[in-house]
Amino acid sequence: MAKHDHDHSGGSNLSDVELRVRALETILVEKGYIESAALDRIVELYETKIGPHIGAQVVAKAWSDPGFRQALLEDASKAVATLAHQVGNVGEHLIAVENTPQLHNMVVCTLCSCYPTDVLGLPPAWYKSFAYRSRAVKEPRAVLADFGVALPVETEIRVWDSTAETRYLVVPMRPAGTEGWSEAQLAALVTRDSMIGAGLAKKPSEVA
Repeated sequence: MAKHDHDHSGGSNLSDVELRVRALETILVEKGYIESAALDRIVELYETKIGPHIGAQVVAKAWSDPGFRQALLEDASKAVATLAHQVGNVGEHLIAVENTPQLHNMVVCTLCSCYPTDVLGLPPAWYKSFAYRSRAVKEPRAVLADFGVALPVETEIRVWDSTAETRYLVVPMRPAGTEGWSEAQLAALVTRDSMIGAGLAKKPSEVA
């Protein structure tokens, strides 16, 4: 499955989807339906204050605080809301699932592209692609291999189907060698893909 390679038109560095979005934005702005500055503020909010920063903070706290981890697994919406009050209601309809050496969780939306944007920010293009949505259920191990994730054969892979009523947050395994790290340091190891289950958390050497 192609994940990151895109065909480009006319020497542009934008993908076909990005070009279409840019064209649609231009038309809407010209017709006065939206303001470009307002769109910029929304995008900035998601890039700098929401996701995947909130999700990373949640995972880092779960790694370092056993009480919070238990609360997160029991009621993710309630647990996340205690950390994200500064940006309004987040984490609604959210369920947290935890990766272990025996079990790897992976999230997909088979019907469309349901995704916890309030926790993880804007979804990646590949999450919305038909290839990911169809193959993740049928051959999750092969899809993970496409993302560079090779799991032991004995590790079970469980795929969760996200819907408008139920969104998922994967709590990746905490990397070894992070004993004594602060939550801020741990959060730097948490990637968007690891919270979808399509990737792993970074190794300490990758952020040193």
